[in-house]
Amino acid sequence: MNSSRSWGILARDLVSTINREDLDEKELKEIRRTLIYRHIAWLYKHRQQLLTHRQWEHYEPHNKPYREHLAKNFFHLSKEEELSPFLHPTEMNQIMNAKNGATQLIANQSAQLTELRKRKILNDFQHMEMERMLIDFYTQQGKNERIKNFPLPRQYATSSLIFTYLFIGLLPLGLTQAFDAMGPWMVFMTIPFTVLVGWVFIIMEIVGDYAENPFEGLAFDIPMTNLCRTIEIDLREMLGEEDLPPPIEPVGNVLL
Repeated sequence: MNSSRSWGILARDLVSTINREDLDEKELKEIRRTLIYRHIAWLYKHRQQLLTHRQWEHYEPHNKPYREHLAKNFFHLSKEEELSPFLHPTEMNQIMNAKNGATQLIANQSAQLTELRKRKILNDFQHMEMERMLIDFYTQQGKNERIKNFPLPRQYATSSLIFTYLFIGLLPLGLTQAFDAMGPWMVFMTIPFTVLVGWVFIIMEIVGDYAENPFEGLAFDIPMTNLCRTIEIDLREMLGEEDLPPPIEPVGNVLL
């Protein structure tokens, strides 16, 4: 979010008549708009790619109705409809046909910066500063892709589950004598106590298992849609726009 805001002020303030006074302000405004709008498109495209299904994620039948319910609350547009307000139709077709559209959008940003440098709209220092921001976006995109595309080592997850079940199975043996010492009938309290403690550990195991995959369209996700919309509002406001979309609000105490 902070990097995106930084990109907004660089695109707005460095693309100016400082280096070339003969440029038309209308043309400069369109260049700024293109750079900022393409970045917004990158945010949404990156989010779309992070929501792509992976085999190890939680797509069991019992999650399907809940996932569909959340999608109705937060994902109202198709992939094309989400990106089309921010991209030229030609670039839109290129991105939708690319294997990694988010990567190509950043590449297009770099190509435009190079063209601006050739036209002397940006000087060497300004060009390098904006290119450095694009490298930062690639770095952050790559970090998210590593989380998405590489599951937590199975030996760790499997061992954790086995040890949890082993602990629950042995727990009554350690509690029987302690409850029996409280009274002749208190030994039967071992059963509900074991169930309660076992339930706590099973829930902790399940929560940890879901937390391994924060990009799968469930309530445990990082609220990417909310983050993208917040950045979109901030950047479009930098351009002086007033017809801004509303922020994403929680629905049923869930924010995606």
